[in-house]
Amino acid sequence: MGWRCGGLRWSPGGAELVWRDGGRERRSVLGYGRDLGFRVVGERRCAGVRGQVCPLGAVVGGRSTGGQCPDCARLDRSRSVAADTVADDPQPYMVYLAWFGPGMVKVGITAEARGSARLLEQGAVVFTRLGRGPLMAARRTEELLRTVLGVPDRVPYAAKRAVRDTLPTDPGERAEEVRELYGRAVALAEWPESLERSDCEPVDHMGVFGLTGTPPVTGVIGELVDRGRVAGRLVAAVGPDLHLECDDGAVLVLDTRLAKGWELAAAGDPDPDTGGVTVPVREVAGADRSVQDGLF
Repeated sequence: MGWRCGGLRWSPGGAELVWRDGGRERRSVLGYGRDLGFRVVGERRCAGVRGQVCPLGAVVGGRSTGGQCPDCARLDRSRSVAADTVADDPQPYMVYLAWFGPGMVKVGITAEARGSARLLEQGAVVFTRLGRGPLMAARRTEELLRTVLGVPDRVPYAAKRAVRDTLPTDPGERAEEVRELYGRAVALAEWPESLERSDCEPVDHMGVFGLTGTPPVTGVIGELVDRGRVAGRLVAAVGPDLHLECDDGAVLVLDTRLAKGWELAAAGDPDPDTGGVTVPVREVAGADRSVQDGLF
């Protein structure tokens, strides 16, 4: 078994692709404007749990964003703070507001030690800290905003992608909804005493993601398949998504969660009959169909 993709990870240096071979791990730093291409090899295997190898080496379906077999998925969830299965973690937690586009603000929590990594993983264009404190106080604050202010704790990836091409160009406008909701949140009388309020200091990831001046997306890769080829110029990376500009003018989104567990080899030269991308692609509503020739 060779090196298999472990998905995308955000570090202080930017986006990186993770590769695993048994217990070994390495990373490839991604850079905007660089060519990125690969060819899929063999079967997709379970990505395991938090860097640990799946003991069954189970084959998983190509459309699974989790990339895990049922047993590993259950084990992963049992260790997840996000799934509310961990209640005794002593480290401090941060409550945050994340903005993905007009009308799309969510509340969430993350370990303070992780900094903004969780926000980058989610593709938050703007975020601000609300407060910090013990895990259960952070949980109560998150629930308070959901029940009293109607703030969701999840935003579907499809919804996030749909607005990226029309985000406001003015940073102040992008931060406006976060500031307004922050004011309403910290004014709530039911705010837990053990949660220390944070100042409203919006952090903008537009530049980090490479979204400024990025060409509009025309299609989304639905899954990877054996012998399928993907190649293009990396123009943006948002959360788990890579935006690739292809030779024919198409701009495709690859959700790297779909790449977890696949062995990926060098792309090689494109097939003259099928073009540079030979995996299933779902066209974006309203996109120019003329740039989709050769994709299926």
